[in-house]
Formats: sequence, C-alpha cells, structure tokens
Amino acid sequence: MYHDQRLITRDGMLIGALERMCATLEISPSQAALAKERYDGVGEWLAGSDDPLLKLMGIFLQGSTAIGTTVKPIGSNEHDVDLVAHAPGLGDWVEPVALKKAIGDRLKASGHYKPLLLEMARCWRLVYANEFHMDITPSIPNRACNMGGELVPDRALKMWKPSNPKGYKALFLERVKRAPRFRVTKSLHTQDRARADIEPYPDQIRFKGLLQRVVQILKRHRDVFISVNEVDQSLSPISVLVTTLASQSYEYCVRTFTYDTELDLLFDVIRHMPDFIEARTVNGRMHWFVWNETTKGENFAEKWNADPKRAEVFFTWHARALSDISRLKDAEGLDGLKRHLGDAFGSGPAKAVVDAITNDISASRRAGTLAVAPRVGLVTGVAAATATPVRANTFFGR
Repeated sequence: MYHDQRLITRDGMLIGALERMCATLEISPSQAALAKERYDGVGEWLAGSDDPLLKLMGIFLQGSTAIGTTVKPIGSNEHDVDLVAHAPGLGDWVEPVALKKAIGDRLKASGHYKPLLLEMARCWRLVYANEFHMDITPSIPNRACNMGGELVPDRALKMWKPSNPKGYKALFLERVKRAPRFRVTKSLHTQDRARADIEPYPDQIRFKGLLQRVVQILKRHRDVFISVNEVDQSLSPISVLVTTLASQSYEYCVRTFTYDTELDLLFDVIRHMPDFIEARTVNGRMHWFVWNETTKGENFAEKWNADPKRAEVFFTWHARALSDISRLKDAEGLDGLKRHLGDAFGSGPAKAVVDAITNDISASRRAGTLAVAPRVGLVTGVAAATATPVRANTFFGR
C-alpha cells in the first residue's frame, strides 16, 4: 500500500507541474476575448461588402483556438488564431483564387486592416504584433458531404479540397467530455495514521481538460524537439495530425483501460497514437493515411506520401516524446524537475513552473502548512498534517 500511494502522490505532483506549464503556454482569457472582438469585426466588415462573392459571408474559429489547445510558438509572443471565412451561397463553380482575391480586396479597402494584412498561400493574415495573428481561410459548402463539411483551397489555389472545421471541433469536444476510469484508492484520512509508513496525500492540481492538455504537451514537445535538433521546420508534424491521433487514442484508452493516475493515462495516450495511422503499400511504396473522420477525402498525412522524411521525423519525435515524459518520473527534487522539464519543453516554461512551485512552498511555510512526506518531498495543504511539519522561516527577522 505504501508503494502504491507514494507513486500516486508523486504522479499527482508531476501532473500539477505539467498543468502549470500548459497554463503558461496557452492563449490567455483576455487575449481570447480580444481576438473574438477583432474577428467579429472582420466578419462584419466582409459581410458588409457589395461584392456578390462575399454576400452572407460569416467568420468562425477553427483549429487550436476553437478546441482549446493553443500553444505559444517558440521565439514569438504571437498566438495563431485560425479563422474560416465561409460563403454559404457559393458553389464549386467559384474558383478558389477568385474568392480569396475578393476577401483580400475587401480587407485592403479598410484603412484599419490594410496595414495589418499579409498574403499567405491559401489565406490572408492579419498581424497584431506581440499579441496574435489571424489567418483567414476562404471556404464554401461541400454539398457532397453528408456531415456538413466545407471546401477550402489547396495550396496552389487551383482547386477546392474537403474539410470540416465545425464537425472536427464538435467531435473533438465530444471526446473531451469522455471521463477516464481511475482506480479508487483508500483515502489516507481513513487509514490508520499510527503506521509510520503512511504518507500524506497533498492537495493536488489536476488537468483542467485532460485531452486538451495532452495535445498541448505534445505540441510543445514537438516544437522543442524540432528546434533543438535543428530539423527542417517544413518536416515538423502538423498540429492537426498530432491532435487527431491524440484524440483518437484518448477515446480508445478511456473506453478500454482503467488507470491509477492521469500521468499513466497521458503516457498511454501517447503510446497508442501510431495505432491510428493507416499504412498501405501503393505501387511498391509505403503510403500513410490519417483520415479526417468528419468528411471524406481529407488525409492529414498526405504530405508524408510526397516526402517520406516527414513520416520519419514523426516517428522519431514520437519515440522521444514517450521517452522524455516517462523520464519525468525519475526527477528528484525541484532541480531535477526543472532539468527534466527543460529538456522536454524548454527552459522558459520549466523555470516558470519551478518558480510557481517555490512560491507555493514559501507561502505554505509562512502559513505553517508545509510538511515533508517520507521519500516524496515537500507537500502543501491540509493533508500535509500527516507528515512532519517544517518550522516557519525566521531569517531576516521574519
């Protein structure tokens, strides 16, 4: 019993550290509110155009901002906010290049938006320096999709290709609601506290959204891996592929297994991600498929089939992610935690996490609620009453 409870306590502390890290990387509530205000304004401006191509056009979120998995890019203060400019009355008789041009012309007609505007391959970007940038991708209805899908331009603007941002968001958020099963451990408050080997179960920080945190952890680890190993950025696993595999694996794991801790579930979700990659031999070559489950014909691994190095980078990164997250359990003390987090997720987030933990420890020390759990370390909270109290710091007259 002692061994099991010690592991659960340690894993809970690591989950708390990862939760703190994710919170430092995601878009803040104030940034999200500002972004909403601004993309609502963009939508109103586009819809107010006299151009018949923009009639009834509406703007909505897609991607990480829509599903709550944003991660600040390395070396930049700007979050990506991905938008869809949907023209519900149009069909595929409209060429992608024409609709994109109409959107760009309307944005250029605004003295407010013109200075912020950059043209990208498939979309227009509005850059709000040191805050976020908003990518606006044109779309039209996909009348052949019985799941409410859309058509978006390919990179060459030559043709429309299937997508379904709203359906993808709805499926992901349904999976978020799936609650994992955890083994019930007997509360330490009901155990015989006279036993010397009973450890305290501290107040713990848990993941605010387990699936969303898994995706954020993976995306941040990927970004650090690509940067540290100087991998060509164009070979980096794209976020929608990582997110899709994680969400499919999460659903499988919560349906199939029971876990001791959230950390065990995190590791298992990552471990099972490759199970949802389809591999086929086509004309003597390996081809890869990670399908969009909400529309027909969208393969998120499509670029792997044009450049096999992309698949190689994915599997190398995936193995490293498994290894690095597993090694977190070997961290000893705050210095060890900082080193392991730094190796996996970067020195900045690691420092922020350890500084926050240190501040909590200092506050608990002053409040007299800090304790040492045998072979676990410093813990805080009311449950720490079962551990050995640590006397208040009286340095410098305090």
